[in-house]
Amino acid sequence: MAVQLPEKFEKRMRELLGDEYEAFARGYDAEHAAGMRVNTMKLSAEEFEKIAPVPVRKIPWIYNGFYYDADAAQPAKHPYYFAGLYYIQEPSAMTPAAVLPVTPGERVLDLCAAPGGKSTELAAKLCGEGVLISNDISNSRAKALLKNLELFGTKNAVVLSETPARLSERFVGYFDKILVDAPCSGEGMFRKSPSIIKNWEQYGVEYYRKLQREILPSAVKMLRPGGMLLYSTCTFSPEEDEENLAFLLREYPELSMLEPELSYEGFAPARPEWGSGLEEIKKAIRIWPHRMEGEGHFVALLQKSEDADGAECPEEYVRPAKLSKEAEEFFGRLKLSLDVRRITARQEQLYYLPKGLPELGGLRILRSGLLLGEMKKNRFEPSQALACALKAEEYDNCYSLPAWDEDVIRYLKCETISAKTPVKDGFVLVCADGYPLGWGRASGGVIKNKYLAGWRMM
Repeated sequence: MAVQLPEKFEKRMRELLGDEYEAFARGYDAEHAAGMRVNTMKLSAEEFEKIAPVPVRKIPWIYNGFYYDADAAQPAKHPYYFAGLYYIQEPSAMTPAAVLPVTPGERVLDLCAAPGGKSTELAAKLCGEGVLISNDISNSRAKALLKNLELFGTKNAVVLSETPARLSERFVGYFDKILVDAPCSGEGMFRKSPSIIKNWEQYGVEYYRKLQREILPSAVKMLRPGGMLLYSTCTFSPEEDEENLAFLLREYPELSMLEPELSYEGFAPARPEWGSGLEEIKKAIRIWPHRMEGEGHFVALLQKSEDADGAECPEEYVRPAKLSKEAEEFFGRLKLSLDVRRITARQEQLYYLPKGLPELGGLRILRSGLLLGEMKKNRFEPSQALACALKAEEYDNCYSLPAWDEDVIRYLKCETISAKTPVKDGFVLVCADGYPLGWGRASGGVIKNKYLAGWRMM
């Protein structure tokens, strides 16, 4: 066995799986599968397959997911990654956001969101419409979450770093859809990340079960009547999976299990006998690494009844900023329909707020909406986030190079480049194969680099 499993874990899994245990154990001799998920805000899965920077093959249950050979390729080093065309993600971990049926215009919460794999897919499903609140209690992890959302070109996200309990005081009955990919003991990821085993040995299952039971009531409180809650873990532990579903159904009779629309022959039903015996629990999905090409996961979809107690949604926050002449001129060059009433200012920075967002004062905010840029004396500096959110045809001064051109790498390393084709002086949107990377400032054919230094290619 390539991975040395804890004796206690092996014993429990043998008891749970019975005759199936030997097949399960043999799976640890195989390499884990590497995956990438296409950003459908920028291109379709079919378009990506034609230009993929590494050999790929379809993940059968994820419409925009692909496998790649991690030993032979480094897609995170390609300019397409820096253009936000895809997210590197373990295949099974793509399932929760794929199962939650999000549609444009909805209010969506990713409660335990860092580093952003599931939030970026929820953002793509919203297509820039509605509100996405992505939260992680860890401020440092929330910063990684913010980067990934901005790299994907997300226009309607709010990134917070709060406790679930604190959020539930402010957003009672606010969300149409909530995803809780809960902190867990991580048993399903032992093959992919053996270092997790030490954490499992230190904290065990009970520590995380207790944490999950603290998080879930806050999520239920924030869900509107008729709304849907997706609960997922990357562990095999019944205490964190079936038993938590039994807890939810027992404590909140307004909740019921739903059969996910997403199906795949490799999915296994949850095991009611490992929880309370409620047959309804069978509707949840277990992903076993010996049954399909992915790591261990648990996914359950629940719905709050339409006649559950509701709450009045908070009023939309609107505080229009006074725009400088330079900012107005810049926005006039964009082929975007911006509602100026939703442009607000924090000091000199301008943000475009999602429609329907309430006032957030008192919360730990990393980003509220799309950062458009900064008003400075006699000029406006557009942001890296805005560059990522634009399509090349939405700005009137673009400079696009083939992705393989050495100047693309120089640009991503924050170096000055010289234009090989004519560009107008002023801010220029630098692109690779027509996909925006970031800003430069052109003068006489020389493009001074404005790529965000903290994102530069190393």
